[in-house]
Amino acid sequence: MVQPIARPRLEGNVAVGDDRQIGFAEFGDPLGRAVFWLHGTPGARRQIPVEARVYAERHRIRLIGVDRPGIGSSTPHQYENVRAFADDLRTIADVLGIGQMAIIGLSGGGPYTLACAAAMPERVVAVGVLGGVAPTVGPDRIGGGAMALGSVMAPLMPFIGLPLRLAAVSLIRFVKPFGERAVDAYGRVSPVGDRRLLARPEFKAMFLDDLLNGSRKQMAAPFADVVVFARDWGIRLEEVKVPVRWWHGDADHIIPFAHGEHVVARLPDAELYALPGESHLAGLGYAEEILDRLTTSWDDLDAES
Repeated sequence: MVQPIARPRLEGNVAVGDDRQIGFAEFGDPLGRAVFWLHGTPGARRQIPVEARVYAERHRIRLIGVDRPGIGSSTPHQYENVRAFADDLRTIADVLGIGQMAIIGLSGGGPYTLACAAAMPERVVAVGVLGGVAPTVGPDRIGGGAMALGSVMAPLMPFIGLPLRLAAVSLIRFVKPFGERAVDAYGRVSPVGDRRLLARPEFKAMFLDDLLNGSRKQMAAPFADVVVFARDWGIRLEEVKVPVRWWHGDADHIIPFAHGEHVVARLPDAELYALPGESHLAGLGYAEEILDRLTTSWDDLDAES
């Protein structure tokens, strides 16, 4: 039996256009410093480790998960490029009364995190990336990894996207009654690092809660991610001037560790934290360290001003 997991303090939608909304979920201290946590691909607004939620409560952090378009309660939408997401996050921050912010992105949330930092340097104080996707085109590109297949699939999405989305939703509904066993089965075929993480009851509960809550009606976001990741992001890595802290398992089987090294080497102010023997989900197990380092960066910035 999967242990229960606490619901967010606040959950709702923000209008980001005349006909679009994006869902969000808040944890931690509503009066604290704002940290946005951008989910992976796939994922939704509740894909935030329990340790991060507890840390936020204890250290006065307003921790906010955000659905991308086409998952949870967010209206489906295909961004022109990764940078376009920053306009939506700016609107969400404005509506929620947030000025400065830090941003954390897991895997597919990584590109959006970097794009927001490039687009809003006056508001984003620091970012953390956990095994983030690297650019696939342009001067910052690197090949290989999961996006090697994604780049092949992206041009086909206008034709196969709808049946894939319907199939994904149907699959989620099918596995829902025995979701815990499905997570266990995935863990058994995962690298040892991810297997250990998925065996922890609190992580299993978080993943199931997020997956079942976010995808019960729609599953367009992961396929929209693939399309936009295969395009020019609309930013250059050299434009990301804010401090970037990057965690990456050196045995990552989805986004190669070399991709993390590649991106960090091109960022003006970045540090890479290698996670020995860990794979793709490893960063989720370092939530307290990640939030602590970003908070320290924020403190340093305040001390300088």
